[in-house]
Amino acid sequence: MATVVAFHAHPDDEVLLTGGTIARLAAEGHRVIIVVACDGAVWDGPDRDRRLAELRTSAAILGAETAVHLGYADSGHGPVLFEDPPGRTRFVRASVEEAAGRLAGVRVVEATLPRELVARLARPLLLFRLLTRQRLVEMRQYGLPRSAITHRVDVRCYAARKRAALAAHRTPLSGRGRGATLFRTLIKSPLPVFRIACGTEWFAEPGGRTGDLVGGDQAAGLGRPG
Repeated sequence: MATVVAFHAHPDDEVLLTGGTIARLAAEGHRVIIVVACDGAVWDGPDRDRRLAELRTSAAILGAETAVHLGYADSGHGPVLFEDPPGRTRFVRASVEEAAGRLAGVRVVEATLPRELVARLARPLLLFRLLTRQRLVEMRQYGLPRSAITHRVDVRCYAARKRAALAAHRTPLSGRGRGATLFRTLIKSPLPVFRIACGTEWFAEPGGRTGDLVGGDQAAGLGRPG
């Protein structure tokens, strides 16, 4: 059995980028811990507790052992960086050393997307307004080149669980923020469609490729003894 830490910026990222992998590793008997840096709420208030409760529900659906919040406030997005809430630091202002200390130095691989795939999908996603507040030129730089990706995981068998975990994040799904329309569309889509859209997850080892990318499934390589 391995201990796998899935570290993300805020709630719902754990589903979109790694939900199927978490479900698969947990089902195979591994101990999975989900860690989020911030709570997903730009301001203190009911959204803060709600987002963290949704995270715990999502983690339980995926089969993770626990979900941990490092205590940072959400950084927000856009050109304006708001002041820190009373007694808390926005994640974007945290020092790397402090954040790494809170995470106890545990980092396995980085969840990502193939840049070539994002570039191919960017224009239709913007055209049909499934994504807003995004710029085409910026989206074409998202993710990593395929040559830098070290792990590709087939999670099609866990698509239903991944979709249910995404639906647990009711707060962002009911809003009008960036990506909300796309998330709602994914959740309402038939399972075979969701399986095609979200049935593969990609990861890259810190420091770059350490060997040739195997063409097949690579879930076993994600575990680390712990």
